[in-house]
Amino acid sequence: MFTLPDLPYAKNALEPHISENTLNYHYDKHHAGYVAKLNTALEDHPHLLSMSIDSLLLSHETAPKELQAAILNNGGQHYNHSMYWESMSGQGGGDPVGALLEAIEESFGSFDNFKGDFAAAGASQFGSGWAWLSYDNTTGKLVIDKTLNADTPLLKAKTPLMTMDVWEHAYYLDYQNARPQYINNFWEVVNWAGVSEKLNKATA
Repeated sequence: MFTLPDLPYAKNALEPHISENTLNYHYDKHHAGYVAKLNTALEDHPHLLSMSIDSLLLSHETAPKELQAAILNNGGQHYNHSMYWESMSGQGGGDPVGALLEAIEESFGSFDNFKGDFAAAGASQFGSGWAWLSYDNTTGKLVIDKTLNADTPLLKAKTPLMTMDVWEHAYYLDYQNARPQYINNFWEVVNWAGVSEKLNKATA
């Protein structure tokens, strides 16, 4: 069965930018709910429950047709949220360095350009969704995407490196409807070391 991954930090580690109260609901209720619904949907298909979440999503079209929506919706949200927790750290923030910074500058012109484009993707996502930094496996460049609901760049020949959740449950308890303020403060908790590690694996 799929399990809720342990948070890589204490629930208060992202304060004051993201509160423990938000994580109590976001992690313990929302993410846990997606995992439970995915397991329930697949309970009669142990071969699907034994797969990694990446493999399950990438092979969803081979699953029984009546399961594909549950895989994309609940499985997608499980994958996306797991990536979101890894994208942040209580010791995060600052600027990327090394190969990651070089790749950002090559793909976007400068780190400031990247930040502006990434923030715009999150701010302009209508309704619920995500902003992503990914490695395009076809071009070898870094790209920014925004996706709706549970969609993920993983299904578009890309390797996600980090994501920002812009569903309202990610920020409403702390920021109410001020999504731009949440996006601005997200930079204070970005786990650049983790993003760098994912890029190194993608390009290895």
